Amino acid sequence: MATTNYANPQLLVSTEWLAAHLNDSNVRIVDCDTRDAYGRVHIPGAVNPIGNFMKGPNSRLIMGPEQFARELSDMGIGNETRVVCYDASGSLYATRFWWCLRYYGHDACVVVDGGFRKWLLEGRPLDFSVPGRGGATFTASGPRADIVCLAEDLKQRIGRPGTVIWDVRSAGEWTGANSRGNQRVGHVPGAVHREWSDAMTAGPVQTFRPAAELQAMLDGLGIRPEHEVVTYCQGGIRAAHSTFILTLMGHANARDYDGSMGEWANRDDTPLTLE
Repeated sequence: MATTNYANPQLLVSTEWLAAHLNDSNVRIVDCDTRDAYGRVHIPGAVNPIGNFMKGPNSRLIMGPEQFARELSDMGIGNETRVVCYDASGSLYATRFWWCLRYYGHDACVVVDGGFRKWLLEGRPLDFSVPGRGGATFTASGPRADIVCLAEDLKQRIGRPGTVIWDVRSAGEWTGANSRGNQRVGHVPGAVHREWSDAMTAGPVQTFRPAAELQAMLDGLGIRPEHEVVTYCQGGIRAAHSTFILTLMGHANARDYDGSMGEWANRDDTPLTLE
């Protein structure tokens, strides 16, 4: 397991830990990158979700409980399965998968620090074959309303004492220089800004920054443990990564605005500002 000064270090495992548990019968490894990336090569035994955003059909929000349960069961994940997820994208998609599992009541999920790139550069085993799927039954519970934020919820939280709204998009999206194809540009009034990727180390292998560096980043944003924090991006994926950071650091009230700017900036009843 990870040995750090994080408040919740059990959310992370090392590549060494994974190598020692590749053949555990109750562990399911999930490669959370795209189907194409998974098809090229992956960690032995890993399965891959049909869609790594886990969104519903024609929806900006997470898929419904019935579809989610089918997807998890098809991947061989049951309610007692320990899920170990990774990607080659700064843990962006792995933390999204982690958040989706939590949303439907499954907390036995960890993220591989350094992900596929660290595994690859360490010369560890690789595979091209697709393991057998199925053989498990997942029953979704919840959903957990305490870790998600909807558009109407966010409207009510603008300017609310004790709530911090954290925009985790790029600088261009924050300033409006990059519209991402949205009808309107800008950011939620009163939001603070720091890009999600600043929580990761630089270089070919992106690992989670040490606790002291993450704490300094949160301090700079004015985020304290007693705050409710709502994260948002374009589609709730980067925002899920930042809720993972908050949870890793011991913040108990972090919410992902799952619809994010893909929804907010394409409505005419939601405030945006460039100030």
